[in-house]
Amino acid sequence: MHSHLGFEDPPALPHLPHEVVAQTLERALRDRSQEGEAARVLVGSALNDDDREFVERWSVQVGTRAVPGSPLLGLAGLCLGHTARRFGHLSDEALALSESLAARAEADPSDVDGRALDGFDDVRSFLHLW
Repeated sequence: MHSHLGFEDPPALPHLPHEVVAQTLERALRDRSQEGEAARVLVGSALNDDDREFVERWSVQVGTRAVPGSPLLGLAGLCLGHTARRFGHLSDEALALSESLAARAEADPSDVDGRALDGFDDVRSFLHLW
């Protein structure tokens, strides 16, 4: 059995322009002190943005570019789960990343936190991959 961190949906955020989301996430990928704001923006997009490709692209960017141990890695996996739940689809690249982040979380929670496991559970459930 996994030990999963809890997650609560943040308060509904106003829909942010894609350029603001991209700038915020790029800043956080260069400067870890910006990770808190990036987390809020990424989750807000995953829960509220109606452009699946944009949400997926940025979840993949964060999930592949954040440094080991960054809380953004587990969060990217969780956001891929939200994307699968909301849209019923993920690209092959996003699906592979979700599985990889979950495997890393299972192997070493100090590398990727347990939210990646929760996200992959959602991916498998909502994309019927059991």
